[in-house]
Amino acid sequence: MSMATPIMLGQLLARDHGVAAPDIERALAFQDKYGGRLGAILVNMGIIGEETLVAALAGQLGLPILDEAAPPPDFAGLASCPSLNLPFLLKRKWLPLQVSENLLSFAVVDPLDSEVSQYLRDQRITWRSWLVSESRFRDLQAEYELAAMGRDDILGDLDLSENELDKLRELASEAPIVNLVNRLISRAVLRGASDLHCEPYKNMYRIRLRIDGMLHDVDFLPLNMQLPVASRIKILAGLDIAERRRPQDGQISMKAASKDLDIRVSTLPLAEGESLVLRFLIKESITYKLDHLGLEPDLIAFLQEDIRKTAGVILLTGPTGSGKSTTLYSCLNSINSEDKKIITIEDPVEYRLEGINQIHVHPEIGYDFAKALRSILRQDPDVIMVGEIRDPETARTAMQSSLTGHLVFSTLHTNDAPTTYTRLIDLGVEEYLINSALISVIAQRLVRKLCDQCARAVALDPAIAATYRLDELINRYKLPGVSPREAVGCPACNQTGYRGRVGIMEYLRCTPEIKALPKNGDFPLRAREYMVANNIRSLAEDGLLKYLEGTTSLDEVLRVTAT
Repeated sequence: MSMATPIMLGQLLARDHGVAAPDIERALAFQDKYGGRLGAILVNMGIIGEETLVAALAGQLGLPILDEAAPPPDFAGLASCPSLNLPFLLKRKWLPLQVSENLLSFAVVDPLDSEVSQYLRDQRITWRSWLVSESRFRDLQAEYELAAMGRDDILGDLDLSENELDKLRELASEAPIVNLVNRLISRAVLRGASDLHCEPYKNMYRIRLRIDGMLHDVDFLPLNMQLPVASRIKILAGLDIAERRRPQDGQISMKAASKDLDIRVSTLPLAEGESLVLRFLIKESITYKLDHLGLEPDLIAFLQEDIRKTAGVILLTGPTGSGKSTTLYSCLNSINSEDKKIITIEDPVEYRLEGINQIHVHPEIGYDFAKALRSILRQDPDVIMVGEIRDPETARTAMQSSLTGHLVFSTLHTNDAPTTYTRLIDLGVEEYLINSALISVIAQRLVRKLCDQCARAVALDPAIAATYRLDELINRYKLPGVSPREAVGCPACNQTGYRGRVGIMEYLRCTPEIKALPKNGDFPLRAREYMVANNIRSLAEDGLLKYLEGTTSLDEVLRVTAT
């Protein structure tokens, strides 16, 4: 199997993938001294990622990448292929995938391996190469080894005997499954995922990653992998591998991709099996500072003014995953000092904050937010953070605590800032108590940031400007210039066009005018009128500012705010 002479890999990486010439020169100097493939050296030096290397090799050699469009592996059918020296091939990172019309397909990391090519020619084997990354190769090898073990007999019914459970524990502890689960977790961390989802789907076991708030399919394993993979994760999380009729929650502490991880594991029974979700908490990945949240300068100024108060309640609202905890931690860190005692009540404690007392509630034993809040008031705190207001007792106690000289932070699930007031009324908090205690309400969402390596500048469309009153927004905030951009996609952002997220906010302070409005069903509308009259931005308008500044795209703002 011959290939045309390609251009040099370093030239291609510089031309098509934005790799700086000095970085390539450093890698070449290392190669001259110690040998090795240039691409592997660049990956090991952290200059490029595995996916970038695969894309560059595909362009250099004209070879296809093994993706969802490729034929699925047929490890069972490989029994009909000629006798192969599998230990040799696997060591050289060549994995046979399937035989089709006397053509043997391989997943390969290094397609230029001359020893493998010569071996296949000597065996008179015609082959086709599919490029894969090192991570993907290890996942495929784990699947191959599991198929070779022939362990399909333990799936059976939901009710497993003790003997079958012992077999399952043994299988979940063997190298192929251990390596596969480790690789799935490492791949998720390397790609910056917040969550890993494992679930049955269309007779396959689908693996998805949530990256920057969006779910992406990354792998489809054979359905018979579901039970051993789920069992391995349950063993790590200290869960019952025999229990598949009730939801379970657990935690894993481990090191993956050179990072210390706390992983929250949740299982949910489905008609076809179980859904597992792993949420990654990486301590060193977040900096808790207000000026690192990407907020507009006026919002930062308002927040800094509010958190310097000695008493009152500051509420953050938004759906799960909207960045409320990060904003709360940033506020607490901004006021954390030796002369203040700060206590938080969380479920669970996600990140450790130095110098702050953090409490993990245990609702299963009756130690919930309300009871924890009552108990910590006897600890003489200056600042209290309640992870979430879920019930009338917690809401009322939090408000009353502010009247006795405490600054209280908490979160509530509402769609915007004005409806927070009516939600508190629904929870049984008296109107006078809301007016006396509340300092401000901040509704928050996260939008994806455009990838700086591939985002493309676009002119401001007059039709779009008219539809969303962008000229009015530009004049109101005296923007010196606008530089909107749109998503393109490149290897650095996994072809999504976005990399990272930034917060957008709707800020509503409890002013005398807001206090004077009756907190009835008409309040949200009246509060909106007040916000418009006083140039207070809505969530959508704050997002549109980010669009005009080139931080995010118009499509992303519309997706998140449903404007």
